Amino acid sequence: MVMMCAGLQALLQYASQSSAVQARSTLQGRNIYDGCCTLDIQYSNLQELQVNYNNERTRDFTNAALPSEQSRPGNPGNNIMSSLFGEGGHVYSMGAGGPRPGGFQQSGGHPALGMNSYGQVAMGGASAAAAAFGGVLPPGITGTNDRSTLLVSNLVPEKIDADRLFNLFSNYGNIVRIKILHNKPDHALIQMGDGFQAELAFNYLKGVTLFGKRMDVNFSKHAQINPSPDTSDFSSSPLNRFNRNAAKNYRYCCAPTKMIHVSSLPADIALEDITSHLSAHGTVANAKVFESNGKKQALMLFESEEQATEALVCKHASQLQSNTIRLAFSKLASV
Repeated sequence: MVMMCAGLQALLQYASQSSAVQARSTLQGRNIYDGCCTLDIQYSNLQELQVNYNNERTRDFTNAALPSEQSRPGNPGNNIMSSLFGEGGHVYSMGAGGPRPGGFQQSGGHPALGMNSYGQVAMGGASAAAAAFGGVLPPGITGTNDRSTLLVSNLVPEKIDADRLFNLFSNYGNIVRIKILHNKPDHALIQMGDGFQAELAFNYLKGVTLFGKRMDVNFSKHAQINPSPDTSDFSSSPLNRFNRNAAKNYRYCCAPTKMIHVSSLPADIALEDITSHLSAHGTVANAKVFESNGKKQALMLFESEEQATEALVCKHASQLQSNTIRLAFSKLASV
C-alpha cells in the first residue's frame, strides 16, 4: 500500500514476523537508486492491511480478483486513505522507532516484494546491491547470492571464540548467530544478515591469515543457525555495524589492510595510550590522532595485514579508559 503523506510512504504486510524482521534488517539504509532514495524502514502499529483494490497504489497478492478502481480526479490518494482509516474513520498509526515484539502479530498475506520462499530478501538484482557502493559492485561481488550462512575453517581454537569472529565478520554485515563446532573446534558457522553481506565477507576474508593460519571461508549448506545453548546470538547486538547508515558502511568495506581506523575514543586520549593498547598484536609503524565532527579518532598503521587483523579481532569493542572503542579496516595507504 503506497501513500502520498509526508513524502512517499508505503505499508507492506509479510506472511510472518520473522520475514518482516529480515526485510528490515536487510534493506534499512539501502539506496534504491545510486546515491538517492535511501530507505527508512520502521515497524508499524498496524496488525493487518485492509486492501480493497488491486491497482498502482494498493495490491493484495493473495487475491487477484479484487477490482482495480481508479483514483478519483483531484484526489489520487482518496481510495488509499479510506483503506487506511477504515470504515469507522479510525486512524491506523504507522508508528516509528524500533521493533515492538508484543504488538507485532503474525497475520495473513504473501511474502511478496522480493521475499523468497526461505524468508530471505532478494535485493532486486545486482543493480540494487550496487547502489550501496555508488553504482558499481566491488570485483568478485555479484549481488545475487541468497545464502546467508558461512562455514569458516582452519581457525586456531585456542585463540578464537564467537566474540572475536564477530569482531572480524561484522565489518561486512550484521551478524545473526555464530556457532563454533564442538566436534571440529577449528570450524565455525556464521550467519550474516543476508546473502549480500555473506558474499561480501566471503569475498574479502577468504584466505586471510589469522593467528598464523590461512582462514578458509565457504558458503554453508545450512540456510541458518538454529538457536541452541552452544550458539552465540548477536541479532540484537548494538555492536552490529549496519543497523544505521548501512549504505555508508558498505562503501567502507574492503579486504583486511595494514591500516586500522579507531573511533569512539575518549576526548582526552593520548596517542601513546592508543598505541599501547594495540601494540600487543603487532608493531605500529605510524599513527595519528585527529578529530572529525568533534569526535576523537585515530589511524594506526601496522607492519603487516596479519598484525592489523589480529588487533581488530582482539581489540574491537574493548574498553579504553571509559569508552568502548571501535576498530575497522581503512582503505588509506598512509597516515
